[in-house]
Order: sequence, then structure tokens, then C-alpha cells
Amino acid sequence: MQNPDPGAKLAYFEKWVDPIALDILAKHPSIQVLRLDYDAPVEISLARMQEAAGYQIAPRGELREPWFGNGDLLRCCPHLLAITSTGSGYDMVDVEACTRAGVIVCNQTGSNSIAVAEHALGLTLALLHKFGISDRAMRKYEGIDRFDYAGTDANGKTIGLVGIGQIGTRMAAFCKALGMTVLAYDPHLTSAEISARGAAPTDWEQLLASSDVISVHCPRTEETFGMLNATAFAQMKPGAYFVSTARGGIHDEKDLHFALASGHLAGAGLDVFLQEPPSKAHPLLSLDNVIATPHSAGLSREAVRAMASYAAQQWVDIFTGRVPPRLVNPEAWPLYSAKFSRQFGFAPDEL
Repeated sequence: MQNPDPGAKLAYFEKWVDPIALDILAKHPSIQVLRLDYDAPVEISLARMQEAAGYQIAPRGELREPWFGNGDLLRCCPHLLAITSTGSGYDMVDVEACTRAGVIVCNQTGSNSIAVAEHALGLTLALLHKFGISDRAMRKYEGIDRFDYAGTDANGKTIGLVGIGQIGTRMAAFCKALGMTVLAYDPHLTSAEISARGAAPTDWEQLLASSDVISVHCPRTEETFGMLNATAFAQMKPGAYFVSTARGGIHDEKDLHFALASGHLAGAGLDVFLQEPPSKAHPLLSLDNVIATPHSAGLSREAVRAMASYAAQQWVDIFTGRVPPRLVNPEAWPLYSAKFSRQFGFAPDEL
């Protein structure tokens, strides 16, 4: 490990989610922070990006073309060594293209896991106890019958988790504390690992058929895109609820709308949409049994401060030659290490 090279330039657009990141980076003056503007001419921003060894990429909802972490950007920025995301998601980065280019990708997984799990639990409880439907009714009608809006207890119900990483593990603990049976499907973990994280392992079909609530906690990848579709919704229990605080596109919105409008599913709690923010005319938002939030699950005050702190410290680790703690593509390390050595004159730590 060495001090950051004076040529270590880090680019970002507009702002960090919390200014604490800049406070942390200011303690390392050899890291030159380049603030770029989306409204500036592309050629000006690109010229500055071409100077950078690091790129702190914005979330998909705020990110603009042509600044996604894809092959086109990498070809224009041959000195780029690393891209890190704002939170745990990195679906705005082409990880395979980065690996081929010797660019490491990092995220801030764990920084907002409490906030997202609490939000998912809140949506679940709001659906079970009909908060959304009863709130809308009270604002629209006079003299409603309160017995028409009686909910159902979480205690004794079964929740099925699609993915059980850090957020899913916290969700499992919350739900078990409420007396729920917790199932989980995660093809990337063994049954023993799923059990250790607080859920009973099960296969995909059994998860759908047995759960009173399905809650999604997996990343959006080629494997997971559209996995909650008409077939999956039809396999869910009649009267079940669907919750997603993961990423838009993992569930098919048209198929979910049909499952809800037909009465097969009782309701949905959605923090994510394929296009964000969704239009207020989005069909799902017209349904009384849908509770929606604007991809804000991971944006508690505590979470955004943690995300910014994690990211800034990880950049210090990267530029001083350490192995970053939240490395997404370790297979890029050999080529990355060679590029790093050429640019900075010293080799990073071994993986």
C-alpha cells in the first residue's frame, strides 16, 4: 500500500448522495475529484472523463446517456481503472465489458440494507393491514364501514424471499420476529447457507405456491430480468401479496397488473419500476390495491450517509492499492493490476 498517486483522478456527475463523501476525500488531497455537469457539452465532459482513473457512477434513475458504464464509455476512457456504484445495485454497469477492459466494479452493498429491509417490511404490513386501500377510501367516501377494511395478521403467515443477501437476511429476521414462516429461494447459495441466514430453503415453484407474501431481494441481471412474469404470478397463491424493493424489470409490470386487476393477487407494494420515475398514469398506479413509493427504500438519512461514506473510503482503498472490500468482478484483477502498475508506478495488493 502506498499513498495515492498525485494523478489519481476521480470523476462524478452533479453530486454525491451525501456531502460526507467529499469531506472524506478532502483528507486525501492527492486524489483529485472532478465534478462533471450533465448539462455541459458531451465533448467537454468526455475530455475530463478521459483524465480519470475512477468513476463514481450515479444511480440509474439519475444517470443520463452517454454516461452508463458500458463498452462505449470504456473504449473512450482507456485510463479508467474502476467504477463504483452509489448503492448495492450496479445494473447501470456492463460488468463483463469492464472485466474485459481490466476495470474493476465495486458497489456499496450493506450500506442501506437496514433501510431497504425496513421499507420492504413496511410495505408488507401495509398490504396485510390494508393501509393503502383504507386510506384512499377515507379520503374519497363518507361513512365507510370499518369492517370492510379489516386486515390480516402477519403472525402465522408465510413469506417467500426471492434472494437472501444482506437485505433478505435482515428481512428474514424481521419477519421471524413477527411469527412468520420464512422461505427463501436463492440459486447462488447452498441450502445450509440459506438456513444460516434465517430462512427455510425451497425451490422456485414451492416458494411461489406456498407463500402468502413474495418479497424480492435479488439484483437485476440477465438471469433475473422478467423472472416474475405471468407464469410466476399464476403459480402464486390466490390472494397472495407481491412486494419488490429490488429493481424494476425483475417483475413484468403488465403481467403483474393483470394478476392484480383479475383478483388473483390481493395487492402489491412497489418501490421500483422499469422506468423511473413512472408516469402518474402508469396502469399499476391506478389500482387501489397497489402501494407505491419512488425507489426511496434505500434513501433513509442514515442510509445515504453510509452509502457515501462507504464509497469514499473505498476509493481511498482503490487508489492506495488495497483490494476494495466490495469488489464485484474479482476476475478482472490480473488485468486491472497490470494497468494500475503502468499508470501509478506501483502494484496494488494481491487479490
